[in-house]
Amino acid sequence: MTATSSTVAVMTDRSGSRIDHLDIAVPDIGSAMTGYGWPDRKPYSWLVDQGTVGTNMHLAFTVDSPADVRTFHAAALAAGATERDAPAVRDEYHADYYGGFVEDPHGINLEAVCHHPEPAG
Repeated sequence: MTATSSTVAVMTDRSGSRIDHLDIAVPDIGSAMTGYGWPDRKPYSWLVDQGTVGTNMHLAFTVDSPADVRTFHAAALAAGATERDAPAVRDEYHADYYGGFVEDPHGINLEAVCHHPEPAG
């Protein structure tokens, strides 16, 4: 299913996924970008060495704030990712969808997304 403004509009519960973890195959783990999880939490994604990256691989991490999206995006670029889309509101999904996208060295589209508005102040 492709996410569009009409399909996302019906998804009112944005509290998170039931997915516990995900394995991602990469051809060379030594050249893979780090940053596939938060260091103070249980890992929920793993890099599998000497694998083949699938086509159109996209992995989105839910974060708590738009500031966290910007932090993820800046850290990913510093770690060797390339820019896909800078952090911004993506109202084609919903009014509070704030996401930033990068591509890791193996072509995996990584995103950090927050489903809450920017705090006032």
